[in-house]
Amino acid sequence: MKKILVFTATYNEKENIRELISSIFSNCPYVDILIIDDNSPDKTAEEILVLKSEFKKISLINRESKLGLDTAHKLAYKFAKEKDYDYLITMDADLSHDPAELTNFIKNLETYPFVIGSRYVSGGKCLMRGRRLIISKYGNIFIRLILGIDCNEFTTSYRGFDIKKLGSFNLDIVKASGYSFFMKTIYEISKRNIEIKEIPITFKDRSFGYSKLPKIEIFRTLLNLFIMLFKK
Repeated sequence: MKKILVFTATYNEKENIRELISSIFSNCPYVDILIIDDNSPDKTAEEILVLKSEFKKISLINRESKLGLDTAHKLAYKFAKEKDYDYLITMDADLSHDPAELTNFIKNLETYPFVIGSRYVSGGKCLMRGRRLIISKYGNIFIRLILGIDCNEFTTSYRGFDIKKLGSFNLDIVKASGYSFFMKTIYEISKRNIEIKEIPITFKDRSFGYSKLPKIEIFRTLLNLFIMLFKK
């Protein structure tokens, strides 16, 4: 059996983390979980320590301050390589990504080196509403047109990596911070002619807590997009 690591980054997710972990192990009891917490003021890390006593296959990395999603994902990729995992699957901690879909990721990773969960392919759904839905849907269309990459989803973190097939590929090559990191990861993968497999997912809006997407991230993503276009 493949050695599989499921990773999520947390910042003020105490209300969601128990349901997330329980659901992951309910759907895939054979995986390990890595959580990187950036010193959440709501004591998310303390709740994770309680869960570690119930579910033995949880690793927790506590960081002293909020260091960003990009650095957390890079650290998780490094952790997966160092611990000799076959697959790494990354997802959000706010229950917007359904752990029931993990089995489909694992199935597709048997064939493809990189799998991304897409809201915008046949069978996919995005349950956000209003301005957030418009920005997400048309933003992804705009990114596809600008970069010319055959992919419909650039901004979700629900992704699967076959560490062994990807070989020397490493997320450290992705020079972007914040949410631009997810877009630029697709760019770097495509540039290296790594096959991208999109699978449909249903993206749910969070029930507890609040979205951590600052408005400046939209402008930062646009800036990074045009920088990539210029370099291309």
